[in-house]
Amino acid sequence: MNQEILNQIKKQDYEAIQNSITAFLANHIKKSNARGLVFGLSGGIDSAVIAHICAKSFHDKTLALIMPDSKISPKEETEDALEIVDSLKLEYKLIDINLIHAQFANILEPEEKALGNLRARIRASILYYYANLRNYLVIGSSDRSEQMIGYFTKFGDGSADILPIASLYKTQIRELARYLGVKDTIISKKSSPHLWHGHLAEEEIGISYEEIDIALYCIVDKAMTVERAAEAAVMDKDKIEKIYQLYKKSEHKRIMPPRL
Repeated sequence: MNQEILNQIKKQDYEAIQNSITAFLANHIKKSNARGLVFGLSGGIDSAVIAHICAKSFHDKTLALIMPDSKISPKEETEDALEIVDSLKLEYKLIDINLIHAQFANILEPEEKALGNLRARIRASILYYYANLRNYLVIGSSDRSEQMIGYFTKFGDGSADILPIASLYKTQIRELARYLGVKDTIISKKSSPHLWHGHLAEEEIGISYEEIDIALYCIVDKAMTVERAAEAAVMDKDKIEKIYQLYKKSEHKRIMPPRL
């Protein structure tokens, strides 16, 4: 893995990035005639970054929804989310989606991944319920790494009115989190959508976020071929090819549905 490329990705003006995100959110609130912002807070790094930025500039116009499924969500994750809203003094609602999910699961044929994605779609429905109720915009917390390889649930955590951090790689999000004062334990925590028991992002993908970011930087940002990217990134060609295929096959998740 080419550490020099990784350092290049991470070396950014994070004060300017924070200001850009704040201006982006303010502009869209005004343009949409919305009254505020609502987002899902999992206790992970991406939503923690959103929480810190909203708390600083939109404190009285922000609602955080903490939506664990008590059947599978780690208790520590919910505790982290509660600690974030407590420290930032953000308005929040804690909603256990287990009963809602169980109603679906009682009717539908069982399949772990489909039922896992259903959890993400239930959370999206609740976010849009409160957006509808309050005339708020739904903030998506997907970062560039996950957006570009399609590591999100279509019409689930991929559903949003605005995506303020979708141009930042996961490794850049970690640096922005440090700048914003997010707790080290949250920054260093292994990422997980918690859609089923023991669900960890890097284990499911099979590649670390550092490698994902370098691969995407080479093949997307620098338009390198897979062969050239493998050479520049000092990575196994099979890993680069896997990231490239994830990027290509997930394109449908990043665009509007085809229209006749």
